[in-house]
Amino acid sequence: MKVDQYFQGQPCWIELASLDINSSKSFYSALFGWEIVDMPIPQGTYSMLAIEGDDIGAMYQLPEEMVANGDTTQWTVYFAVENLDASLVDVTGAGGTLLIGPHDVGEAGRMAIVQDPEGARFALWQAKNHIGAQRAAETHTLCWVELACRNTEQAKQFYPHIFGWGTRDSNMDGMDYTEWQVGAQDIGGMMAMTEEWCDMPAHWMTYFTVDDCDAKAKLVEEIGGKICVPPTDIPNVGRFAVINDPNGGLFSIIELRMTA
Repeated sequence: MKVDQYFQGQPCWIELASLDINSSKSFYSALFGWEIVDMPIPQGTYSMLAIEGDDIGAMYQLPEEMVANGDTTQWTVYFAVENLDASLVDVTGAGGTLLIGPHDVGEAGRMAIVQDPEGARFALWQAKNHIGAQRAAETHTLCWVELACRNTEQAKQFYPHIFGWGTRDSNMDGMDYTEWQVGAQDIGGMMAMTEEWCDMPAHWMTYFTVDDCDAKAKLVEEIGGKICVPPTDIPNVGRFAVINDPNGGLFSIIELRMTA
């Protein structure tokens, strides 16, 4: 589905920072069939990810200084905001931290990378000439974002303060789950990290739609990725798997089977 506008708080872009950009290009183009177009920027190359010419995300090589500081391959979710500077005041006022920016990205828009009080990283995007992903709600596009954290009550205060999100709590197979809402639209979720997560830090997870979760999971292993959580059914939702790409980047795939 073509997208021409995002509203405050909607996920609007995804970006992979990679330890090995060439390996990442090979893996994701083989897995999802994404077109990859390199764009020169002052810091090097920014590689746009596209479907039939429509941008859906990007990836770039992690600079050596960031690797030296401990940065690893990871996906970052961008959320649309109407006024970046005002949103940053809300972020810091609610206990979050500004990590990068704010700065203009040419005439495309204005961005900043921040983290919430528990350390989960995400980005803010105030669009100018580039709204973000130009496709959604179709195969091989971002369909869901999910916060995994330990202090869910704190997150319920932090994120609605920034984005104006609504929340809806439910119980899925004995697990408490929160859905984030922009108006009447469910745009993401949140789950509590238990002892089983060990020392993994709080993070945002990206979910990409696939037509066949089992077939994609098999392909992941054939092209150098690893299966962290094997294909698993979510009642009344679909079938998902959690993946590590060849450079350690974590993401999920999901075959939606929602019933009315």
